[in-house]
Amino acid sequence: MRMMFLLSSTLLLMSFALSARGQESQTAPAEPEGMVSLFNGKDLTGWDGDPRLWSVKDGVIHGETTAENKANGNTFIIWKDGMLKDFQLRLSFRCNASNNSGIQYRSKHITEGNVRNKWVVRGYQHEIRNEVDLPSVSGFIYDEGGRRGRICLVGEKAEWKDGKKHVSGSLVTAEEFRELFKLDDWNDVVIIAQGNHIRHYLNGRLILDFTDSDPQLSLSEGILALQLHAGNPMWAEYKDIRLKNN
Repeated sequence: MRMMFLLSSTLLLMSFALSARGQESQTAPAEPEGMVSLFNGKDLTGWDGDPRLWSVKDGVIHGETTAENKANGNTFIIWKDGMLKDFQLRLSFRCNASNNSGIQYRSKHITEGNVRNKWVVRGYQHEIRNEVDLPSVSGFIYDEGGRRGRICLVGEKAEWKDGKKHVSGSLVTAEEFRELFKLDDWNDVVIIAQGNHIRHYLNGRLILDFTDSDPQLSLSEGILALQLHAGNPMWAEYKDIRLKNN
């Protein structure tokens, strides 16, 4: 009887340990030392975007399009003081629901060819939306200016190889996301990129795990930028932007 009790207790402890490890893997890692602030909270020093649309308002980066000041195509404010390779990026955002925004990383500033404004950017985009119903929510990876569209959706553990996406797991349900996202309020983002492996966290929860194994399309380095989408008037705000390149 005692042996059976010990065996049962051991199995229970193992179960708890496995559960804890699984839970830990769903949680954003603690912020490392050495993160560098990219925004001084006063002005747009180090950033370049359309001055009609981007400003500092109440200590945050404020991007806004109106009926009078429209975006001529998707436009961006670009961080000018460095490149992103293997990195950890942390910031907070909020926006309205009339349009969408995005966080570009490992991307390219396009200045030649048929560009509609001086701040065209192409590459990986962390989608920003003020919506709670999957799949059109904050956090999926969009191929801005590319041909792959929505590369990896919120909730997916996936790999892109052999010309298509292969989904191997699920990270968050539709109901869990609705509870996780803060409508009309600030939301926290963590993006971690190591080699071709990318993870997105929202409010401390892992919502996307993507490996880009396409030898021609995978991006290993590039710029950081924030988007204002063409179309309906909108606004988006960003604060506490900090980066660590590994």
